[in-house]
Amino acid sequence: MIESTKAIFLSYASQDAETARRVADALREAGLAVWFDQNELRGGDAWDATIRTRIKECVLFVPFISKNTESRSEGYFRLEWKLAVDRSHLMADDQAFLVPLVIDDISEAKARVPDRFRERQWSRLSDAAAFAAFAERVVQAIARQSHSDVKRVPPDQPRGASARKAIAVLPLANMSADPENEYFSDGVTEDIINALAKVPGIQVASRTSSFAFKGKDVDVRQIGEKLSVTSVLSGSVRKVGNRIRIVVQFVNVESGYHIWSETYDRQLEDVFAIQDEISRAIVDALKLQLVEGRADLVVPTRNIEAYNLYLRGRFFFNKYTESGLRRGLDFFQQALMQDPGFARAFAGIADCWSDLGDDWVAPDDAYPRAKAAATRALEYDPNLADAMTSLGKVLCWYEWDFAAAARQLERAVSVNPSHAEAHYVLGTTLPAIGRLDEAIEEMRKAITLDPLSAQFSRWLGRFLLYSFDYAGAIAQTLKTLELDAGYFQAYLDVGAAHLALGDPEQALTWWRKGQMLDSSVRSYDAFIVRALAPLNRLEEAAEILARLEEESRHQYVRAETLAMGYAAIGDADRAFLLLERAVQARSAGLIYLQIEPGYLPLRKDPRFGELARRIGLKQAPLPPASTPAASVSTSLPR
Repeated sequence: MIESTKAIFLSYASQDAETARRVADALREAGLAVWFDQNELRGGDAWDATIRTRIKECVLFVPFISKNTESRSEGYFRLEWKLAVDRSHLMADDQAFLVPLVIDDISEAKARVPDRFRERQWSRLSDAAAFAAFAERVVQAIARQSHSDVKRVPPDQPRGASARKAIAVLPLANMSADPENEYFSDGVTEDIINALAKVPGIQVASRTSSFAFKGKDVDVRQIGEKLSVTSVLSGSVRKVGNRIRIVVQFVNVESGYHIWSETYDRQLEDVFAIQDEISRAIVDALKLQLVEGRADLVVPTRNIEAYNLYLRGRFFFNKYTESGLRRGLDFFQQALMQDPGFARAFAGIADCWSDLGDDWVAPDDAYPRAKAAATRALEYDPNLADAMTSLGKVLCWYEWDFAAAARQLERAVSVNPSHAEAHYVLGTTLPAIGRLDEAIEEMRKAITLDPLSAQFSRWLGRFLLYSFDYAGAIAQTLKTLELDAGYFQAYLDVGAAHLALGDPEQALTWWRKGQMLDSSVRSYDAFIVRALAPLNRLEEAAEILARLEEESRHQYVRAETLAMGYAAIGDADRAFLLLERAVQARSAGLIYLQIEPGYLPLRKDPRFGELARRIGLKQAPLPPASTPAASVSTSLPR
């Protein structure tokens, strides 16, 4: 087998793509790296720059000569030919670089090719055996060159076999005429991610991180560096009526060259089989074994319209806004009208209600609905990690059955170790049972799987705050704001860390900045009161609290957050009345009552211990003496 840090460039007319694919397969079978561009959208500055780089770096350039190239006076393949010829003029005459390949019965005399091609020996593909023969000729040509970047390795040590199997599935581009079909290409991408995440031995970047590159022209090497992956799957989806075409390329991050590529032209109802075939092809390319006894194909629903509606629901759910969550709910419910036993649709409903709870919908209205949907999902599919995760949220955040929540979530990460959301929710549960250190580790695992998730990064910063690592909390939360400068909760945590360090002015600056964002939730204006109180600006504090009290008469305001404001100004009685209201509403914020710095003024009151016991929380240590504020320096993001 031959391994090269460079690759063989295949240049062909688009009509010859199938023959080019067969040649690429034969070369790979011979142990050669191949750059084989199957991108449907060719041209543009980014494509031009990529092509120039590939031709500048390739070991051999193989131009395909055919009746199709003969008939075309213009084409991108002609630009490729020109670039390759230009490079060849810089080489010694006996240097093997141009390897013309005739793929049909076109005569050499009539072929419209650069003169430089005629100076080289041509190969022909006369029959099926000619593919392997051509590959062997190329192997010998490279061996004769004795390039320093080409080496032989034993056949029992396949290229990259010992490398860490970490991959990212980039959003498949929507190539349909209707831009509304974006939901479908996004949904197929997400399902491929989920399928690969279940394969032992593969670490798969989660959806949030992969979709951060949606619509962006980023080199795969950069993607590999940002996501800590060794290979990337990309491609496109075209949906026309009841037919779909999915084109995918699996690329090595280090070299930038294709490991494997394929085109699937099928009926829409074959979409699940295509996803399974793609997953299996990747597993095979990575030299892994599927789990013994793994089902050949999991079909979540036999009703393709239900699947379409489900994908629309996921599309809106992933917008993470109140309106998006509510639209997602509507589509999931429509999916169930088409297929009443569709477990994933029930799980989608559970996801929406659990995310709407607390910030937009009263807990006692949202979480029971989430639990009912998650329970139904698990009745139809007992191993659905999404449903286990949603059920874990309800058990922890609403029912306060922390031990049961931990068991449910530990089962979810056991079923699907690459499920970043399950690690995150497990992390949110563990502090309630006195396992804050383990919670921090779970957040780190979630970030490893989803390194571009601002949500997971923010929660790691929050837990560092709870563990009294204020400098670490600030540093982590600034990383969060690099990922998403509009993530208002991150401003809350930086401000809280500064207040714990004895700097209410900095805290006030950060909290006001955060609450000015469109994404902010009005309940958290109470945090501003916590900074105003030590600055003795009590009139301003009272005005904010009065406004929040008035708003709470007309809309849901988190009572436990409002209680922090009253605790800061020394009104413990009002604070405990609000905390009691939060208990009645089963507000999720109460599960951190023992470790949230905002409740420190109440910790010595006997009513506090009684409240913690009712919630089921273990006693937590008090923070050490405050660290001098001068020891930490931060600046607001622009």
